[in-house]
Amino acid sequence: MNENMMIRLEYTQVIERLTQYAVTYLGRTMAMKLTPLTELGAVKSLLAETLEAAELLRRGSSVPLPSLDGMEPVFQLIGTGYVFTEADFGAILTFLTGCGHLRRYMDGKRPQAPRVATYANSLYDLAEVRREIDRCIRHGRVDDAASGELAKIRRHILIVEDRMKKKLDALMTKHKSHLQEAIVTKRGNRYVLPVKKEHRRLLQGAVLDESASGQTVYIEPAELAALHYELGDLRTEEVREETKVLALLTGLVEEHEAELRLNAEAVGAYDFLFAKAKYALAIDGAPVDVNDTGVIDVRGAKHPLLGGGMVPLDFAIGRTYRSLIITGPNTGGKTVALKTVGLLTLMVQSGLLVPVEPGSVFAVFRRFAADIGDGQSLEQSLSTFSSHVKLLVETLRTANGATLVLIDEMASGTDPGEGVGLSIAVLEELYRKGATVVATTHFNEIKRFAAAAPGFENARMEFDAETLEPLYRLRIGEAGHSYAFAIASKLGMPAHVLVRSRELTEGVRRRGEGGEDAFAEAVDLPAFVPGQAQPLKQAQGQAASAEAAGAAPVEAELEVGDCVYIPSLDKFGIVYAAADKVGEVGVMVQKEKLKFNRKRLKLHISKSELYPDDYDFDIVFDTKENRKKKKLMSKRHVEGLTIVRSEEDLS
Repeated sequence: MNENMMIRLEYTQVIERLTQYAVTYLGRTMAMKLTPLTELGAVKSLLAETLEAAELLRRGSSVPLPSLDGMEPVFQLIGTGYVFTEADFGAILTFLTGCGHLRRYMDGKRPQAPRVATYANSLYDLAEVRREIDRCIRHGRVDDAASGELAKIRRHILIVEDRMKKKLDALMTKHKSHLQEAIVTKRGNRYVLPVKKEHRRLLQGAVLDESASGQTVYIEPAELAALHYELGDLRTEEVREETKVLALLTGLVEEHEAELRLNAEAVGAYDFLFAKAKYALAIDGAPVDVNDTGVIDVRGAKHPLLGGGMVPLDFAIGRTYRSLIITGPNTGGKTVALKTVGLLTLMVQSGLLVPVEPGSVFAVFRRFAADIGDGQSLEQSLSTFSSHVKLLVETLRTANGATLVLIDEMASGTDPGEGVGLSIAVLEELYRKGATVVATTHFNEIKRFAAAAPGFENARMEFDAETLEPLYRLRIGEAGHSYAFAIASKLGMPAHVLVRSRELTEGVRRRGEGGEDAFAEAVDLPAFVPGQAQPLKQAQGQAASAEAAGAAPVEAELEVGDCVYIPSLDKFGIVYAAADKVGEVGVMVQKEKLKFNRKRLKLHISKSELYPDDYDFDIVFDTKENRKKKKLMSKRHVEGLTIVRSEEDLS
């Protein structure tokens, strides 16, 4: 599997979390090396094992996993001529004892977890090794019973030490008045007496040390020198005999190196297996069915790294269609849906239970291709579009009927017209090669292609058009919208810019796929004359005058109070300001004052039809200032001011 693809789908992050559930170094190593399998039978077997292990833990079972503490250096040094220490043999004995406990435990769990229990069949008892280590090593040291010679040496050591103690007791009694304290201490493993400095010549022996103040000297009595030498020889013989015992035990362990390594591998496999089970319980993993026919049908899927906050995903592909095009607004969840499908598929093929509803179905693929993120590389001097194309070229080269292709934001990073054409051609070729494809896009042309092409289907991420909030639910069978204008409006885009955006979009749509020419026809800006600078509004006014002077009929001027229809908004409004010198008319639309060019307004009901002919008034909108003005005029019995709240009051 491609490492970059796994990083894009966040598979490596899942592995990092899985590793945290392992307790032995071998279990962690196995978790870090986990990769998806591509054989259906092997995937089914791994999933069944993980499910059995998870069920054991769910029932509250406590697995007696042997400790591998201290075993890593043992396996590194075995067979190198190194003689193991008492601590090493302590670790080996603990490990072998734990293996025995684990085997007996798994024998008892065989009816509930037959697959998991089979690992215990490879555990060797190694009773002889355990008995010898237990006989020779006690409490972290070589025991007297390890050899007859060692027992004999240690008895002699005890005799010499007893003679030395008696000598020291006699000397302390004899020189009591010369001693700083009536105690026996050691310097360099040799017994000494603390003698007052002024009496140092009264006690025969060698000065081995003195106190920091210089008032006390530590003297080894001459009567003990011979005993010290004898004791030193015995200590040397003791070490030599202990080394013999450790060497014999080391040889015994080396004879069973293969069995020890197999035991360790089995324990590591158990640790890894139960790490997968613990992770499955942590993410609410469920059993799934798998196939090699390309069918994916999951319910209630969640991205394992997003936790419980994710809206569950329902997703299906592979039965009536093999390519799915997902559309919807930005931040609506398209990329998350794409990653969720890819990541969960990789996890299932790795033998991991995934957070879906039981009974969900996954396909086993032999190849994966994921084009998610811009992939821009400064080192390789690749642009965003170039990196996409490079991935697509490689995907087209290797794709077949066992390939899952995930593409985020098709046709991005280049000219939309050419990008759309290239994207559709790539989709067609992938379909011909039999690949399963899930792609996201914003382009209507790709949506229309998916709606018409056999084997393709549209899907959309649901979006609340009222609140402009994404719902993060995938609805298959419908194409979505980008809601660009609605989102821009919510984020504060000026109303007149949005009005102009709709006009341009509608103009291009009416003219068909005219590309730049269609936009050029829709644009209403003055031509640029080199060397001649004109203010924009002045140029617009001249353009409007030129149009009025042409062959086209001149529409009647709009007056304050006229009800007009705005085609670009498909709404009605009331004129509150007549056209200025550049032809901009002020219109009140749903309590919002907007400016439109006269050419983009149609008279719906004239002012004369709305109000009586013999009534002299001005139309104003409801403001505090206008209400005061009307009150003043009524006091003077003057008619001439009509206040309205909105255009609905005049309809």
